[in-house]
Amino acid sequence: MQPKRFFLFGLVLLLAGCSTLTPDYHRPAAPVAAAWPGDAPATAGSRPLAAIPWQEYFLAPQLRQVIDLALKNNRDLRLALLNIERARAAYRIQRADLFPQLDGTGSSTARHLPADLSGTGRQSTTRQYNVGLGLSAYELDLFGRVRSLKDQALQQYLATAEAQRSVQISLIAEVAGSYLNLAADQERLQLAQKTMANQQAAYGLVERRYDAGVASALDLQQAKTSVEAARVDIARYTTLVAQDKNALTLAAGTTVPAELLPTSLDQNLTALTEVAPGLPSTVLLARPDILQAEHQLQAANANIGAARAAFFPRITLTGALGIGSSELSGLFSGGSLTWNFVPQVTVPIFDAGSSRAGLEVAKVDQKIAVARYEKAIQIAFGEVADALARRGTIDEQMAAQQALTAADAESYRLSQARYDKGVDSYLNVLDAQRSLFGARQQLIGTKLVKFDNLVTLYKALGGGS
Repeated sequence: MQPKRFFLFGLVLLLAGCSTLTPDYHRPAAPVAAAWPGDAPATAGSRPLAAIPWQEYFLAPQLRQVIDLALKNNRDLRLALLNIERARAAYRIQRADLFPQLDGTGSSTARHLPADLSGTGRQSTTRQYNVGLGLSAYELDLFGRVRSLKDQALQQYLATAEAQRSVQISLIAEVAGSYLNLAADQERLQLAQKTMANQQAAYGLVERRYDAGVASALDLQQAKTSVEAARVDIARYTTLVAQDKNALTLAAGTTVPAELLPTSLDQNLTALTEVAPGLPSTVLLARPDILQAEHQLQAANANIGAARAAFFPRITLTGALGIGSSELSGLFSGGSLTWNFVPQVTVPIFDAGSSRAGLEVAKVDQKIAVARYEKAIQIAFGEVADALARRGTIDEQMAAQQALTAADAESYRLSQARYDKGVDSYLNVLDAQRSLFGARQQLIGTKLVKFDNLVTLYKALGGGS
């Protein structure tokens, strides 16, 4: 019966070692609606943005090259990659605790005793040689403590990897946004310079009419005022262009070559692929920041298993197997085998509530992780909903702004014709000119909003990397 008992005991240990005390993981339900609010456009067969590489989304060749520069040189992305390497190494360290650690040893000991300490009345010298393998405090993971810690380290590593993806997506969106802002301000600067040239020409005409006694001094001063106003706009947009270049350089992590810089938004009218987000809100679960939060939740869940295991005995094994001899020549001869085996059982008896408090901390951490996961989903849902709300009206806004600009252009033409014929004052020309300049500036801003909206959707829907 005794061999059978040993067999059953070993089977119990084996089965115990195949499980952990970690609670079963269940993904929390998303605390958002299943569909996007409003009349969001839908397209059958749409691919989630997470499955679309950024090269297929951003189509302008110059913008692609600038993004590629950023992916190679941006320091935030570099730090994220280094964090992944660190987390991967930490996981390997924790995983190694599942296996015994064997160390090879070799030693030589010499000991000399004087005559009055030798016990024989004569001085003596003894030597000992040892070679062996040692097992150092290997824990039998009967209750899954080590496995739970390994699972926790794995989920932390996976969370770090998702954090890197999140940084990369944010970086791509930041570069695209900086690129578009520079393009818009370049176009605004060109408009201000063109307006300045037109104002100077108009001022020269009014000045000649004034010298001929046809125009008044008020007309001349009003024309001069419009020239100086255009000069102010040029200075302002020149500053903004310089600042936009600095922002793009910072995002790219290196100086962007001049040939890659945009000159206006017109060349980018088809630079970005239109998005068809006709998918349920569950596509948000593919966003890297949400995946990161879920991995952190799973890590907290695994930590509960490790905290529960602290209530149970821990068995560690320490031992060594080798050969020893007092003579080096006899080290490998028969009868030189040495060994020791030191199993140790640690049974928790009294720790003043430390283990129970540790379990409570682990459970609270898990609840915190659930709340963070749900909050990440809600934030993502809000970002997408806002972007879709903007996308639903931007085309209508663009058409209205284009019609307004065309109407202002016609008003300016008519007011200039009336002034040239002496029917109207120059003040009406200036008013029409200011309205036209403002409408053109607003048109540039509306185009920028449309492109920025596409960039926002790329980021909010977890664009592919």
